[in-house]
Amino acid sequence: MVDDAAVEQLRDRIIADAGGALAVPLAFLGDKLGLFAALHSCGPATSAKLAERAGLAERYVREWLLVMAASGYVTYVGTTGDGSATSATYRMSPEQVEIFVNTESPSYMAGAFQTFSAAPRMLDRLAEAFRTGAGIGWHEHDDDTFVGTERFFRGAYKANLVGSWIPALDGVEQKLISGGRAADVGCGLGASTIIMAKAYPATEWVGVDYHEQSVELARSRAAEAGVGDRITFQVASASELSGKYDFISFLDCLHDMPDPVAALSAARAALSPGGRVMLVEPMSSDAVVDQLTPLGRLMAGGSVFICLPSGLSAPPAAGLGNQAGPSRTAEIAAEAGFGHTRVATSNPFNMVYELRP
Repeated sequence: MVDDAAVEQLRDRIIADAGGALAVPLAFLGDKLGLFAALHSCGPATSAKLAERAGLAERYVREWLLVMAASGYVTYVGTTGDGSATSATYRMSPEQVEIFVNTESPSYMAGAFQTFSAAPRMLDRLAEAFRTGAGIGWHEHDDDTFVGTERFFRGAYKANLVGSWIPALDGVEQKLISGGRAADVGCGLGASTIIMAKAYPATEWVGVDYHEQSVELARSRAAEAGVGDRITFQVASASELSGKYDFISFLDCLHDMPDPVAALSAARAALSPGGRVMLVEPMSSDAVVDQLTPLGRLMAGGSVFICLPSGLSAPPAAGLGNQAGPSRTAEIAAEAGFGHTRVATSNPFNMVYELRP
């Protein structure tokens, strides 16, 4: 027998999810058009005032504000006169500013909206991949995926990389302070490499990524940040790592690699005596029940669109996905020749592993 109350509950959940699915790309559009920043800078505003400030058409801005206010992304202040949408006033709360406007905030999330707006553009390719089991390389995604991912992770790296993750490793921070040689594998657009190079100027840094377009952007961003002379960026796969290093990092990238064992094996071979590998992965669990949460849904959804197809895009097509779990991650490290793997620290979003031979 069908439980009518359960049907209604599920229907309400779908309505909320569908509204969110529309709000995400519209929030990215607002970020792209400068609407959040304009609303913050001009203070409480009607759609007409905001449209004038942003140089946009009022009628579109009016409807956009309704969606954002209903989503909790901007704050509805009130209306005057007849209470119509044209007289409604909106503002950005301090918390909304942290999420949508303050690019230096560890809570800045605009990049997530960019990434998750880009992911569904691959839906036709993904449907074919479901049928064939083939993968979709990272390099095959829309440019917004690359830029959005960097924007999404940059805040977490600024908040944690130097402040808590590296200090949690055995003897690594002191080596980087005194001067060593370090590699950032899967560096993407270079956000993490630049942060570490700024914090540890005595160390020689190498950023490695197979995606040429990302490496080009990383070089220009390092130059703009004033650390271009401290970082050498290389277009190469993770398994092609060469030279010797005191410290090697893999930040949110190992699970995307078709051959994570080869990548970690190359890192182990490249470690200097006493060297360490820091592996940062999304929070995950070995138990399915632990993943049935809002964060677990977000992580697994991102994995289906981006991480898993990338991990299946070339032999041996390990296809880890971003919810592989600590046990599988430790197994891969052991297969690559690391005798010691431990979780050095964690937060609600990340697990930080320390690997040594």
